[in-house]
Amino acid sequence: MTDTLPDRLSVNPDSPFYDADVLTKDVGIRFKGVDKTNVEEYCVSEGWIKVAAGAAKDRFGRPMTITLKGPVEPYFRKAEAPEA
Repeated sequence: MTDTLPDRLSVNPDSPFYDADVLTKDVGIRFKGVDKTNVEEYCVSEGWIKVAAGAAKDRFGRPMTITLKGPVEPYFRKAEAPEA
């Protein structure tokens, strides 16, 4: 495993873009310059993220998502922690 993040990643285990090894490293997403904590899936090359749409659920009990378009910057949170 390298320290580069995949172009597309999902937190849903049923998705083909789910990668448990990467998610255990505490991935952060910066979208349009703002850190987001509720991202369900992202794609850097296409420039979008999927976020939960409130408390709404679909018929399978998963959160309903909306797609937002803009610049996406994934990063590892622990790598940015300053050492004291």
